[in-house]
Amino acid sequence: MTLDQRKTFIISGDEASRRSFVRSAGAMGTSLLLVGCARFNETGPEQKSSSKQESKEEISPAEDLMREHGVLDRVLLVYEEGMRRLNSRQDFDPAVLAGSSGIVRRFIEDYHEKLEQDHLFPRLEKAGKLVDLVAVLRQQHEAGRRITEQIQHLATLEALKDPEDHHKIDDLLRKFIRMYRPHAAREDTVLFPAFRQIVTPNEYDSLGEQFEDEEHKLFGDDGFEKMVDEVAGLEKKVGIDDLARFTPAS
Repeated sequence: MTLDQRKTFIISGDEASRRSFVRSAGAMGTSLLLVGCARFNETGPEQKSSSKQESKEEISPAEDLMREHGVLDRVLLVYEEGMRRLNSRQDFDPAVLAGSSGIVRRFIEDYHEKLEQDHLFPRLEKAGKLVDLVAVLRQQHEAGRRITEQIQHLATLEALKDPEDHHKIDDLLRKFIRMYRPHAAREDTVLFPAFRQIVTPNEYDSLGEQFEDEEHKLFGDDGFEKMVDEVAGLEKKVGIDDLARFTPAS
């Protein structure tokens, strides 16, 4: 065999080996790709759901209750604008009054305050903490419900036009606002911090989940956001939706 023939044989042998390797690697890559796709199809949705759950914002019980106080305070702003309009003889749509008091009844009294009465107040009383404050807060919850019931009864065009009922509405709104501003402030700054100190971290986290479950049960997904949107709609109807309007001129 000549030198040139030996070179040709060697090159041909290397080429055959290389081609064999490429074919093997290609087959292996295809197999791995198929296996990977199969695993993705089997676990992909679950992993995606898990990641979504893990990334979901965790809301503590105190933060949950405090932001609900924010909804209440925005309702109080609507009440104040209603009082201003009534006393200046401007038009005030009774549907706004009915809608505002409806939010108070559904979201604040039947949900928010019920959470406090079922989960916070009993634990504080059992621990002997802020017992006098809790007693006052309970009384104010009951007083608030009575006022809300009367407001809803008077949320009609006939009542707004009647001088005697007009005076009743003004008085009820004034009493409600005067009571709930300090009520919510005392809970935010005194009651909620004290409650946090008497429960374990696990119990605290568990309550946060219970509060969220109850919210979803009553108002569906994104219940808080829906209430915020509802209040925003009422603010727009009475012309207080632009935050810049509350900025003093000088």
